[in-house]
Amino acid sequence: MTRIDFHFNLVDRLDYGCRLARKIVRAGERAVFWCPDHSLLAQWDTLLWTFSNTDFVPHVRIDDKIAAQTPIVFSAEAPEQPDRAILVSLAAQSEQPTVHFSRFERLIELVSTDPADRALARARWRFYRERGYPIHTHEVATPRSAT
Repeated sequence: MTRIDFHFNLVDRLDYGCRLARKIVRAGERAVFWCPDHSLLAQWDTLLWTFSNTDFVPHVRIDDKIAAQTPIVFSAEAPEQPDRAILVSLAAQSEQPTVHFSRFERLIELVSTDPADRALARARWRFYRERGYPIHTHEVATPRSAT
């Protein structure tokens, strides 16, 4: 059964996604980073080249000819036949989970501090919980109080 991880309170989801990709590569793992918003996915791709002056995170689009040899692939579509264990959701998509998430060993949901994003994440949380998926939470940052 797919393990679900929620990473909450992200101030900058794309920057966090870059650091997570670096961590995945350093651990010798392989992942698909998914986002249905093509422009947001392009921003993340660009940011992966610039977020660190000392790190290189090998990554390509999922349909690239060297995707099979590259630890991080990204796509606007979740693959039906994944060749890697981890699926990372870069964007709040809806109350429904990412298509084909259950074909992965692990799904990582990145949730920002935005109230709308958090509301959608709560709905996905309920979906997973009602179906018995193991859920783990990671509080990344404490949101600032609205004073």
